[in-house]
Amino acid sequence: MNKPRSNLYKPILLLLLISFIGTLLFYLNDQSIDLERMQMIIADVRQWHQQNSAIFAGVFFSVYVIITATSLPLAVWMTLAAGALFGLWGGVLMVSFASSIGATLAFLSSRYFLRDWVRTKLGKYIHTIDAGLEKDGGFYLFSLRLIPALPFFAVNLLMGLSAMKTWRFYWVSQIGMLLGTIVYVNAGTQLSKLNSLADITSPALVMSFVILALLPWLARMALSLYQRRSLYAKWDKPKSFDRNVIIIGAGAAGLVSAYIAAVVKAKVTLIEVHKMGGDCLNYGCVPSKALIKSAKIAHQMKHAHSYGLSSFKPTFNFSNVMQRIHEVIAAIAPHDSVERYQSMGVEVLEGHAKVITPWCVQITHTNGSITELTSRSIIIASGAAPFVPPLPGLEATGYLTSDTLWEHLRNDECAPKRLVVLGGGPIGCELTQAFARLGSQVTQIEMLERLMIREDEDVSLFVKQTLEQDGVTVLTGHKALTCGVSKVASKDMTNNDQENKSIVDVKWIEVICGDTTSRIEFDQIIVAVGRAPRLSGFGLEELEIPTNKVVQTNDYLETLYPNIYAAGDVAGPYQFTHTAAHQAWYASVNALFGQLKRFKVDYRVIPWATFVDPEVARVGLNEQEAITQNISYEVTRYGIDDLDRAIAEGAAAGFVKVLTVPGKDKILGVTIVGAQAAELIAEFVLAMKYNLGLSKILGTIHTYPTMAEANKYVAGQWKRTQVNPRVMHWLERYHTWRRS
Repeated sequence: MNKPRSNLYKPILLLLLISFIGTLLFYLNDQSIDLERMQMIIADVRQWHQQNSAIFAGVFFSVYVIITATSLPLAVWMTLAAGALFGLWGGVLMVSFASSIGATLAFLSSRYFLRDWVRTKLGKYIHTIDAGLEKDGGFYLFSLRLIPALPFFAVNLLMGLSAMKTWRFYWVSQIGMLLGTIVYVNAGTQLSKLNSLADITSPALVMSFVILALLPWLARMALSLYQRRSLYAKWDKPKSFDRNVIIIGAGAAGLVSAYIAAVVKAKVTLIEVHKMGGDCLNYGCVPSKALIKSAKIAHQMKHAHSYGLSSFKPTFNFSNVMQRIHEVIAAIAPHDSVERYQSMGVEVLEGHAKVITPWCVQITHTNGSITELTSRSIIIASGAAPFVPPLPGLEATGYLTSDTLWEHLRNDECAPKRLVVLGGGPIGCELTQAFARLGSQVTQIEMLERLMIREDEDVSLFVKQTLEQDGVTVLTGHKALTCGVSKVASKDMTNNDQENKSIVDVKWIEVICGDTTSRIEFDQIIVAVGRAPRLSGFGLEELEIPTNKVVQTNDYLETLYPNIYAAGDVAGPYQFTHTAAHQAWYASVNALFGQLKRFKVDYRVIPWATFVDPEVARVGLNEQEAITQNISYEVTRYGIDDLDRAIAEGAAAGFVKVLTVPGKDKILGVTIVGAQAAELIAEFVLAMKYNLGLSKILGTIHTYPTMAEANKYVAGQWKRTQVNPRVMHWLERYHTWRRS
């Protein structure tokens, strides 16, 4: 468990600093005694060294190996001592081999004896180490040795958990630590020459400590320059640039990046091959939420008796519903239009973009013409597209996706009579419920054991039960095997004569659950098994920019080339419009000002919601993630069926579940299931962002009657669990005494 940082550490550090200064002043007031003692110790050690040089060197070497092998925090002092006793090159030789051997022994101890302990104590670093080794191999270890990014002992122990071979670890460590060894040993040689306090300010000693202090930064700069020079060596860099930044893709990430660049007066070009606004406006968030709203109204009409009104089955032309969706898209489109961004100073080009060098983008315009533009920085924001599994026979069915259904069904008078939705994630569940409420007989097929697998089991069960109440046939644990279209004889139901028989196409999908295979007939199928980033056709392959499901980026959203960034769905790890916009700020600011100051993208508090009815919203950890990550937690749950406003609105279903640090009010994660969950989660997002605990939420006035009171009530539930029974017992006795 990641424990919250104690508030006591600052006073403790302050006391230690005061103690150090006081001790230093004490000795400075008695200079002769201090220096005499120091000189006497140095003289005695040197005399013994001269009389028994071989034995002394052997003992020193062995002690150094033991200290580094056991990860004792004395290696720095031993290195300084080596310089004082053996001189520069003798000390370097001694320390270089001793430290490398000791580090290797620690490495082997971690691998064969201390694996569980290391994972417990240093587990938060393991992912970083693994990712670095996968990307750079032995050079990653070399960079860690050259630049103290992690403590010396931590690198030894963590590397023991990796797949790196022992010999490789040894020689890379020895080479990587050599520069630091030379600097520290040299500082030791200068310390040994102290004869008076005045020598502390000697140029040689001061310079030694200056070099010692600057080593991490100098090493970082040298390593960065070497890597950059090697990386760009095969490319001809332009002497000047046409643009400050070129952005590929006009979805959420691209639009926000262009907006920021324009605001700070950079010359920016935005390139889009299809529609401004990207998937969210044209195919995803906007049209799906418009469809969900229409479906919710239809549902309320059918259940009007729950509100004291007469229920009735709504009659409507489905094409009118689809027409409204396109009207909503058209109403929002000006926010993302070419005209708006051009008015801001953004150059917007329509065409296909391809990065041909780290600084040059080739644009193939819709009329066939080709333009090449150079830019100091490039941001790839190409988004994602629906993933279509290689299911045999799927193409023959004329399947739909969340991208294509809006146009394909636009003119249909009725929703598909028999609909299959393939996929049990958020998109699949939203579409399943909406079409079911609009009159379709929906069968939802999910290969995994439950819907919305990233959520807790109670959330998955709640969503499944809700869909089934809307008439959906939910088939979890069913794997699709094949699809097809069969020719079937049909006849006029009012007449059994042979002459009225006809041949019709019947679409079907075959699924398996356990050992049972079944066939489901349908009129239309929607594939909603997830989205895959658009990685091909943008020059990534030619530039050898690594991709593994997403474009590989570092903490600054830089790709292999530091001047090429990726943001949004194409970069992962989340496929949300709000995270795309969040990443866009970091990508654009780093692209424009990274030479002055870079910012690491912050993923600490990322909320998301699934807009089924009732909604599901979450931020931070849920229970299954906490268990997987071995994080201790307490759970507090409040049932929304107890909430006055929810009861009044006939929405008394769902719950608020909060995970906290055991014994504390620090929020680890929140899951809300219920009406307006996507709105209610915002209070917890703010609290987690700024480290506000449940006590602060409990002490905040919430308007009555509102759904937001659920947040306060769950905080009250937590507070009641923290009451000490002994305190309550004595309070009861106190009040009894007061009545007597």
